[in-house]
Amino acid sequence: MTIRGRSGRGWDAAPARRPRRSRAKHVEPENDPDLWGPDPEAAAVAPETPPQSLRDGLREKKPEPPKDERERAREICLNQLSVRPRTRSELAAAMTKRGITAEIVEEVLDRYDEVGIIDDAAFARAWVDSRHHGKGLARRALGQELRRRGVDQEVIKEALADLEVETEEVTARELVERKLRTVRGEPDQVFRKLVSMLARKGYPPGIAFRAVKDVLARVSDEAEDYTEGHKVWEMGWEAKQEWAEGLALEAMDSEGERPDRV
Repeated sequence: MTIRGRSGRGWDAAPARRPRRSRAKHVEPENDPDLWGPDPEAAAVAPETPPQSLRDGLREKKPEPPKDERERAREICLNQLSVRPRTRSELAAAMTKRGITAEIVEEVLDRYDEVGIIDDAAFARAWVDSRHHGKGLARRALGQELRRRGVDQEVIKEALADLEVETEEVTARELVERKLRTVRGEPDQVFRKLVSMLARKGYPPGIAFRAVKDVLARVSDEAEDYTEGHKVWEMGWEAKQEWAEGLALEAMDSEGERPDRV
């Protein structure tokens, strides 16, 4: 008997093959993401994509509009005033330096005057009180500092009127006593250094000479040696002024000292 192979058609067609089942990969329970979620180390490697709204915002970021000139002027003034009180002239100079037009400068400063943000008279009074008691400066030096800051001469006179001559004399003696603790040299050199120190701080010759003589008389029985044989006291006022200024210049050249600055 002859056995033929199946032709694949009709009654002798071969039965359809069942699809192979894929074998599931064995995963240990401690590593199963269905149980514990994704691996945090793997998630840390792949950077997160920013949301669409953030990406759109980064692409569409526009430059800020330029500030109004008045706004810039006010910002300059407030920055200056945050450091220390300023005069009207100082604020005007600061704004002009940064390109603010003169019209806007005056407008902003007038407004600040109205609301009391700037007050040259109050500034001058506070300056005189602070610099005299803090640095020991006399009226002449204080007036020079205020003029450099653009304060009006009449305002300066009113501020200096509160500083009495008696107060200057007391301060001058205190300065001499303090300086005498550290000054060294022959009597003539000590006398010159003390007078020149007071001259640099703006004290007139009369006050400077009296302060030095009074202090030396209290601390030494040989105070006469410091007055250079009384030749100084026989000078006229102008000669004393010239002599005191000469001592100040000599001291600055020899000791490297400089006048008091702000």
